[in-house]
This record gives sequence, C-alpha cells and structure tokens, in this order.
Amino acid sequence: MNRSMLALAGASLLLAGAAQAQDISAGKALFEKTCVSCHGADAKTSTEPAYPILAGQHADYLAHALKAYRRGASGSAATANVRKNPIMGAFAAQLSDQDIANVSAWLATLPSDLGTRR
Repeated sequence: MNRSMLALAGASLLLAGAAQAQDISAGKALFEKTCVSCHGADAKTSTEPAYPILAGQHADYLAHALKAYRRGASGSAATANVRKNPIMGAFAAQLSDQDIANVSAWLATLPSDLGTRR
C-alpha cells in the first residue's frame, strides 16, 4: 500500500511539473504583444527611466512580481504581498499562471548587464 501511494504521489508531481513547463516562444510572443510598448523590444530599453530592465532578470523573481501585481489589481489586502500599479496591475490581471511562467522564462534567457552568467 505504501509503495503504491508513493508511486502515485511521484507521478502526480511529475504531471504537475509538466503542466507548468515553460514555452519560451509563447513567452516571447506575449512580451511582443503586451510589454514592448513600455519595456522596449529588447526588454532593456524602456520608454521611461523608471520602468525596469526585464532582460536577464531571474525567472522566479519576474513571476513573483507579476503575481504580486495581479494580486494588487484584484484588491487583495496589503498583507498578501501585493504590488499596486494601475498599468502593471491591468496587464497582470489578464495573465494566467502559464502566461507568467512563459514570459518570465523567456525574459530570463535574454542577455543583460544585470549579472554575470557562469
């Protein structure tokens, strides 16, 4: 009984991981459709100095930030780790978890001066 439960739990984890696999090309397409106008085509040349460089950022950081903007747009309590920005909140509210994973993964692959790759 314990072996079958362990096997079932392992299979569930594998399936969950496969469902969240990133699609880099979908992330690029999403970025080009929604983010280029502010963050620039290369994700490094923003239209305003206050807009962050996204190219080369860690994927988990970008995903966390987008989810925080989405929570902020939904009116979550400030204790729920929210980011309040009307523009980013409106964009993030339209994104699924898979969209966020895809665009974050693509941005993380871009060359940048933000850090040194080993």
